[in-house]
Order: sequence, then C-alpha cells, then structure tokens
Amino acid sequence: MATLNLNGKDVSLPDDPRTTLLDFLHQHLSLFGTKKGCDHGQCGACTVIADGKRINACLVFAFQLEGAEVTTIEGIGEGESLHPLQKAFIERDAFQCGYCTSGQICSGVSLLREMKNEDPSAVTYSQTRHSKASLKEDISERMSGNLCRCGAYPNIVDAITDVIALERQ
Repeated sequence: MATLNLNGKDVSLPDDPRTTLLDFLHQHLSLFGTKKGCDHGQCGACTVIADGKRINACLVFAFQLEGAEVTTIEGIGEGESLHPLQKAFIERDAFQCGYCTSGQICSGVSLLREMKNEDPSAVTYSQTRHSKASLKEDISERMSGNLCRCGAYPNIVDAITDVIALERQ
C-alpha cells in the first residue's frame, strides 16, 4: 500500500489517483487547517510543506507524494508547543480573518529554511546586479505566492522578521 508521512505519521494514500492532496487532507483525513481558497494555485491558502519545500496542495495529486514527508499547519508545532512563527503571528497580530493564516505560516516556515540555506529569491538574485534589497523586501518577495484579502502583509512580514532575528541570536 502506498503511503506518505504526514506530520510525522505514515498514512495510506487514497486509491483514486485523481484525489488532490488538499482533498485528501479534507475528505480522507479530516484535517481542515489547510484551506481551499481559489483551487487554482493562485492564492496560497492551501500551502503545505513537502520534503522541505512549500507546495500548493490544490495542485498536487496525493499519489505524487508517495514516500514524501508532508507537514501541514497541524504539524508545524512541537506537540502542544507553538512554532516560533506561530507565536510571532499572534504577537504581531499577523492575521485578521485567519483564512490564509495556515498557508502563510507554512510558507513562512519554508521561507525561514530557504533563508537559512541562503537559497536565492528573485530579489536576492537581482541584488547582485543592482542595489541591495532590504530584508523586508526579500521576505515580501518570498511570500508573494500567499495572498491575504484582509491586508495583514506588514504584520506578516514583521512576524517573519522577528523570528529571523530570534534565530540569529
């Protein structure tokens, strides 16, 4: 039987190959933290982490992740403890309606890993040819795949900046 590791536990994949990861999470596992926004990969509400990279769960068939490690918002923290980014979102009031928050946090956690690994973004790549971009500009570029209709972007960027500062200590 085909499986993937979801939030630290092996789960059997659905038999129907047409099942997206998002529908698998909702309909088969009753995990509703990952949101269905546009269902076209344009809003980022369904962002999860697969093998360390952020992906849109609405664009990937579950079977494509056989053997992968997938983390959803339910698996971001350690047990009952919140991830530092989840704490920063609360402290910075980086959400309003909250619909996009799970995708924003999963994307932000991946962003933190990308920056730690010094993976380039469109901003950092072009800064070698032009003027140096600020940290907030780089974060905004890296988070550009996640939309927030409420306009909490400044607080989201501030929350991520806070966690980067904590990690540098």
